[in-house]
Amino acid sequence: MTTTEISLDGVVAEHLRAVNAFDTDAVMATFAPDAYVNDNRREIRGAQAVRRWVEKELVGDHVTVDPVTVLDHYGDIIVRGRYDGDYDKSNLPGELIMSSYFSIRAGKIVSLTVIRNQPSEYDQATA
Repeated sequence: MTTTEISLDGVVAEHLRAVNAFDTDAVMATFAPDAYVNDNRREIRGAQAVRRWVEKELVGDHVTVDPVTVLDHYGDIIVRGRYDGDYDKSNLPGELIMSSYFSIRAGKIVSLTVIRNQPSEYDQATA
């Protein structure tokens, strides 16, 4: 199998520490200058746009992420984490678990996609 559970380390660990510390500059230091983020079905491209997103929606909303599972899939890192913060929680479950898909190149995050997934009846792990 090409997906294995791993411990959290490297730039992804640095990223989550910075998010949980509400430190915009430290979060930005984890991204490549031309990184993109896909969050809530929105594409956010380039350092200036990513910084505005971090300032408003992570730091501004005091978002924290508590990793539940960390997987390596062909070198991409998937973190399933428990999210909390001061954002609008209307229509969200009491415990919000989302998956963050990190692509890393040269020690920097080049892309990050954050998705609220649901279990699939096709997944072997849940069958």
